[in-house]
Amino acid sequence: MTSLCENYWQVFLAHAVCVGLGNGLSFCPALPVLSTYFKRNRALAVGLAAAGGASGGLVYPAAVHVLIGKVGFEWTLRIVGFIMLAAHIPSILFFKPRLPPYKAGALVEWAAFKEPAYTFFAMGMFLNYWGLYFAFFYLGTFARDRLGATAGTSVDLLMILNGIGIIGRIVPNLIGDRITGPFNILTPFSFAACILVYCWATVDSIGGIYAFAIIYGFVAAALQALLPATATLLTTDPKKTGVRLDMIFSVVSFACLTGPPISGALIEIGGGSYLYAQIFAGTSIALSTLCLVASRVSKSGWSWVKV
Repeated sequence: MTSLCENYWQVFLAHAVCVGLGNGLSFCPALPVLSTYFKRNRALAVGLAAAGGASGGLVYPAAVHVLIGKVGFEWTLRIVGFIMLAAHIPSILFFKPRLPPYKAGALVEWAAFKEPAYTFFAMGMFLNYWGLYFAFFYLGTFARDRLGATAGTSVDLLMILNGIGIIGRIVPNLIGDRITGPFNILTPFSFAACILVYCWATVDSIGGIYAFAIIYGFVAAALQALLPATATLLTTDPKKTGVRLDMIFSVVSFACLTGPPISGALIEIGGGSYLYAQIFAGTSIALSTLCLVASRVSKSGWSWVKV
């Protein structure tokens, strides 16, 4: 429908509202259902599923970059839409819940927020995603505005940022399943993301920004894949996994909605400097790390256990 739009309000309804709802209705139920099929290697299974998102982040920017100059904006969107339709058909045909249907409960389980581990985790992931997506939105413009990169280079950076995420969404989850537990590896990756965003402020060359894209893409992908794998540990009742995980996703959605615009406003306030936005993003992730530590301690104490 976006390919047919002629006014801003039409684009908003078609792309912002409908695509957002469609992605949410596809993604949010899928991971809770998938997690019920695995007791062992659950984090790895979720990571493999999440890696599909990273592969899409690699394919779609490349496809748009190539197609838009050959077939125009409208047909580029239609082709991308047909690709998405084809990718959804197998999941619609083969994906099904493992557990039998049960009487639907409340949309929100408010009692979960009385558990310190769950509350600190929700706060931590909100703060984490408040800063995490800053690079995904502004890395390309930073390269063009501050380093003089070409438009092609900015697309390459976005593809690298997403492409390396295929590895980043699988390897950390595999380590979490086999060695540390997903919670124990989530917190160090959050701390690493904080340090990387602060270090971004010192990047002053094209080579440096490529190196940042590779490392940050891996770390950010790990945080995205470890979120659902870790959240499923915060309930012992499989029937509540879906609602609790979707509650976390709902909290995180507000961070994803507000974080990039705040960063953009800070860039404008800084007169085109990205420093204020980088400090905001890095500090948000740093505070997130503290919340995740509090959640981990609330759940299992200070002793080392696989969790």
